[in-house]
Amino acid sequence: MTLDSSNKPRSLAHAEDAIHEKSPISPSSSSTSTTTSPSRWHTREFYFYYVCFTIVVPYMFYVTYNLSKEDNPHYTEYEHLLSEGWIPYRKVDNSDAQYATFRDNIPRLFGVVVGYLCLSHLYRIWATPKQLPVKQPHQPLHRIYFFFFAALTVITAFHGTSMLKILAIITTSYWIGQSAGGTMWNPIGSWTFNLGILFLNEWYDGYRFGALLGPGFVWMDEYKGFQPRWHILFNFVMLRLVSFNMDYYWQIKKPRDQYEKDDRLGGPISDKDRITVPCFASDYNYINFLAYVLYPPLYLCGPIITFNDFVSQVRYPSHKVTRRFVITYAVRLAVVILVMELTLHYLYVVSISKAKAWDGDTPLELSMIGYFNLVIIWMKLLIPWRFFRLWGLADGIFTEENMVRCMSNNFSAQRFWKSWHRTFNRWTVRYIFIPLGGSKYMAYNMWVVFTFVALWHDIELKLLAWGWLICLFLMPELIASRVFSFKKFGSKPYYRFVCGVGAVANILMMMIANLVGFCVGVDGMVDMLNHIFGTANGLVFLVTVSVCLFIAVQIMFEIRETEKRRGDPKWKM
Repeated sequence: MTLDSSNKPRSLAHAEDAIHEKSPISPSSSSTSTTTSPSRWHTREFYFYYVCFTIVVPYMFYVTYNLSKEDNPHYTEYEHLLSEGWIPYRKVDNSDAQYATFRDNIPRLFGVVVGYLCLSHLYRIWATPKQLPVKQPHQPLHRIYFFFFAALTVITAFHGTSMLKILAIITTSYWIGQSAGGTMWNPIGSWTFNLGILFLNEWYDGYRFGALLGPGFVWMDEYKGFQPRWHILFNFVMLRLVSFNMDYYWQIKKPRDQYEKDDRLGGPISDKDRITVPCFASDYNYINFLAYVLYPPLYLCGPIITFNDFVSQVRYPSHKVTRRFVITYAVRLAVVILVMELTLHYLYVVSISKAKAWDGDTPLELSMIGYFNLVIIWMKLLIPWRFFRLWGLADGIFTEENMVRCMSNNFSAQRFWKSWHRTFNRWTVRYIFIPLGGSKYMAYNMWVVFTFVALWHDIELKLLAWGWLICLFLMPELIASRVFSFKKFGSKPYYRFVCGVGAVANILMMMIANLVGFCVGVDGMVDMLNHIFGTANGLVFLVTVSVCLFIAVQIMFEIRETEKRRGDPKWKM
């Protein structure tokens, strides 16, 4: 493992390339090609695809809605998991504990957000100097002090006296980084401590003052705050702790004045500079550290921002954050929340999967239960991430969008993980993938990356199985990228269709892995597969589904070609 940053500029230059690296399954996946094919949207082939879409997609909703009706034979098996809804004559499937916690607390969170933003903007008007900032060492970052005191207040409200436990843990991590400095003990100690904390938090269920300090301190356990289970959310704090210490380590190993930078008024030239160019040594202090690690808008679940980027934006606010952008983003959030509400009121697939109420269902019905579970998982993550990103944007801190594509618009395993929880993907590239050797050793270090990702989500066997399944399913795509590359075969008329077949296999494997990790578990997935592969009807259904997915993949290919024609960098994802 190469954690020394003597070749850091080269590695970081490749970090973004690794993120944007294109999949060999796409017919336009040459890493250097900028050529595009003629548009196919108005061809006979695609008119046939449109007809298929207008029939198949509504039928998918119809089948799933029938499974969610009161006259369905399985309704009584999962009815107890449903709650009263706000749509007349419909109950709501609020049985997913993770999303239910967010959904039920939206009014309270909204009040916190409004109060915080009012104080933040008033402080900015009162305390921030009117003149443009000058980039120099020991420059006072006035907004940091507001973030610092607001963080302590909000964290105390969220977690009560457990705030003291959080401060003790993060201060220890800070001490490790400051003590080890630019030695190898910094990355070794930071990673060992923070990974150990994840296990200990889970093992001791967030600890108890009575158990730690004695019976005389039991009273401290009574003040739990709005969110007593602080350790469930600590996973995101852990990412920021590692980011701070590693950015500090690299700042020392490669002095800041050896990086190409812009010291003129106006700040960094690009967003990449905000991440790769270290801050001044004086910026890596305890006040900045606490303000970053506990920054209220991004504290609960991100999106994730590196320490270098955070301080850079405090010094030079991002020009991407405009009033129009924030308002538009708020409207988009409101629309997706409404879509989620309609889905939970009319498609009860989460309760069905929890009760395993599918005995006797057809292969089509089973697949719809699995598919719409994945759609809900996508939306239940998209909504909180957008909510907290919107909070940060309204406060002037720009973070990347976590979900850059709809879940149903993915055909490559590599691209899928670059567009699903995108800021986490970038974090793993910067702090794990590149230090382990990057794409040169991808076939090996991806196992380390996905094992960490699985354990970071939760210490469960099914998530380890999910992480290893992802690695296993990535192997065919990696092999195909070398054997059947665009450079060699891209000009062949059959190339797009062969890529489509490979993409169908990818989609099926990704669905299996995600159902195992985040939905029905290993046993539930085995049960579903037995229902599908155990009968002749199931095999016929599988062939039919593969044909439908093949059509969908051709549409996805053309969407990316269209993005490529108009110069949208999103086509690389």
